[in-house]
Amino acid sequence: MPTSADTASASVAQTGTHESCQTRFQRRWSHLQDVHVRALAWLLDAPDLLDAGAPQWRGKIAALETDAGAIGAWLAGLDRDPAPLHAFLNAASVTRLGRYAERLMAFHFGWTGSLVAYGLQVRAAANDTVGEFDFLLREGALLIHYEFATKFYLFDARSTPQAAEYFVGPNLADTLDAKMDKILNRQLALGQHPAAQALLPQPVARAQALIKGWLFYHDDPATSPISPGVSPAHCRGFWCSMAEFGNPGRAGATASDGFLVLPRLAWLAPARADALALLDHAAMLRHLQAHFAAQAMPLMLAAMVREGQEAREVARGFVVPDDWRERALQRHQRTVLRLDGT
Repeated sequence: MPTSADTASASVAQTGTHESCQTRFQRRWSHLQDVHVRALAWLLDAPDLLDAGAPQWRGKIAALETDAGAIGAWLAGLDRDPAPLHAFLNAASVTRLGRYAERLMAFHFGWTGSLVAYGLQVRAAANDTVGEFDFLLREGALLIHYEFATKFYLFDARSTPQAAEYFVGPNLADTLDAKMDKILNRQLALGQHPAAQALLPQPVARAQALIKGWLFYHDDPATSPISPGVSPAHCRGFWCSMAEFGNPGRAGATASDGFLVLPRLAWLAPARADALALLDHAAMLRHLQAHFAAQAMPLMLAAMVREGQEAREVARGFVVPDDWRERALQRHQRTVLRLDGT
């Protein structure tokens, strides 16, 4: 099986039917400098994570419809003067990735003039919260409900099925199928609740999920089969165990000029950094050893190439503890037993 180094190398060198999200982003948005503007550009322009036409989503997957020229001009102006965006983000002291992405999208919807409300909580009583509308938008005379999520899952199938249940969160807390079941069958139905209807200016005409994110593969992400329901153009990365990353024979250790650890709020857009901030393979290995000696949470790394005094991301992936895959399998087996009622 290819190591993470091989997958990183393949991601860097890959050409043909699948353009990496790093290559796409560099081609379209390399002129943007501000980290928050870059994150917003990725949210607006990155390929959707899911295939809106796949039957299992029942027509409930949304796709942003934007004017590329207008968005490009707006983002360029915002990059020159990002103070309004910074103020909007800082007003909420955002520390969670999901909330950060929601705030960025709220800023965009506010600019378009379509935003009716976001983060609107629905309570049946003072201490009884029914749910929350991520976004209520105006579309002509219609009121639209969007549930919004940015998700990052590692694919770990031990057999041939390419099902959503095999996409597991790095901390093993959820899976793609469980998340989508909650969104489709619970959260998108919020507008039908009497307590929600009492808050709304009119009935919700359409409720859909807007899903962005990255999926990570143990095999070469450029050639991994597309799972049913996943967009063929989705953003991809690799994952590997700590032992695999430490293999000195890994080609991927020399496939880039160095590595960065990506903190959670930097998981959206491909990274840009000062070239002096890069760690070589040996230094990153020491960092990972110290990290996993203290905790089991996987780390996302970006493989970077230098361009003058700066460096840009060319591939990304999760490094996981050596027992992560076995724990992922045990979690899947418990889920199957629970669903079977055995």
